[in-house]
Amino acid sequence: MKILDGGFGRELARRGAPFRQPEWSALALTEAPDIVKQVHLDFIRAGAEVITTNNYAVVPFHIGQDRFDQEVTDLVKVATTQAKRAVEESGAAVQIAGCLPPLFGSYRADLFQADEAATLARPIIEALSPDVDLWLAETQSCLAEVRTVRELLPQDGREFWVSFTLQDDQALPAAQLRSGESIAETAELIKSLNVSAVLFNCCQPEVILQAIQEIRELIPDTIKIGAYANAFPPQNSEATANDGLDEIRKDLDPDAYLQFAKQWQEAGASMIGGCCGIGPEHIQKLSQFFQD
Repeated sequence: MKILDGGFGRELARRGAPFRQPEWSALALTEAPDIVKQVHLDFIRAGAEVITTNNYAVVPFHIGQDRFDQEVTDLVKVATTQAKRAVEESGAAVQIAGCLPPLFGSYRADLFQADEAATLARPIIEALSPDVDLWLAETQSCLAEVRTVRELLPQDGREFWVSFTLQDDQALPAAQLRSGESIAETAELIKSLNVSAVLFNCCQPEVILQAIQEIRELIPDTIKIGAYANAFPPQNSEATANDGLDEIRKDLDPDAYLQFAKQWQEAGASMIGGCCGIGPEHIQKLSQFFQD
């Protein structure tokens, strides 16, 4: 089992880093970069073998178009620098995943603009490229954005991981992306894009199990499966994940989260971490169970 890191934004806020809407976790890149490094370091010390760069909010949706145009490269470079410093300080063999965030807002497949996606993604990719070990397109709500981003990545042999966010409706007969696209459609895209791993993140742990079970039957064993749930209550179709500080579920302590992780592993997951509200204490519990 490969252990991933946990949710970054809430961990920054918990430590007193500047954290407000709409900038979200991007604020810490300029105002508290040392805290960014420390969060990475604490996830590594908890057992994470892969950490993700903290540039999730470096998109116009969060920092505005003007600031994005002027500062995207510098902000992403701060994110990669702090990740690298944490790995160096830890002395551990940890991979750095380059975050390819949702370009038009979390959960909002309806806001995707095909004619603008490449313009936003390209400078992020270029700034990440010298310093990351693999690519992670995360919290993806629709297939079109994944297809666009994949075409822009350098053909340099680095693994490409894609993580999708699911509808939080447990009453659905089958798992669905936030766009309404099916797991079967997702599997077809994954197979066509030479993806190394498919994951599910930033949705309730209860809905992830069904998605893993469904996609395991549709993709070859060479494609790894992973999961990193959030600790939010169910998010409806109008949510944007970062439109306010959602409550964190009190029933998802490290022990409870481990129970979900065990189910994911049994269903076929070989990579497990956490998203919003899942902290180092959760990652430590996962690491102790799966690695000891």
